[in-house]
Amino acid sequence: MTEPTVSLPQAILSCRCPRCGRGNLFKGILAVHDHCPACDLDLRQSDTGDAGAVLIIILLGAIVGGLAIWTEFRFDPPWWLHALIWPVVTVPAAIFLMRLAKSAMIGMQYRHRSTEMGL
Repeated sequence: MTEPTVSLPQAILSCRCPRCGRGNLFKGILAVHDHCPACDLDLRQSDTGDAGAVLIIILLGAIVGGLAIWTEFRFDPPWWLHALIWPVVTVPAAIFLMRLAKSAMIGMQYRHRSTEMGL
């Protein structure tokens, strides 16, 4: 296994390859590249599973739900304003957090269980 040239937190927060820190992990919003564009690390064997999604659903649901309740009691907006505000807040936050969660799962698997990735 090639020695990593980037710290794990740096790779996770920038959504970059855990080995070289240069190649982007994602080819779309949440789709992971088959290989790192910079160092050709095989990312097909990485398994992010559903743990990240479950954690994001629980955390984001609690945060957005709490904010919606607080907004309702503090400002008493009409129902249609809730229907406008919360999807605009929730969808980008969910995508951002899912990218970080997937990046973290891939990075931690590369560093701590590289044999599972075929390395």
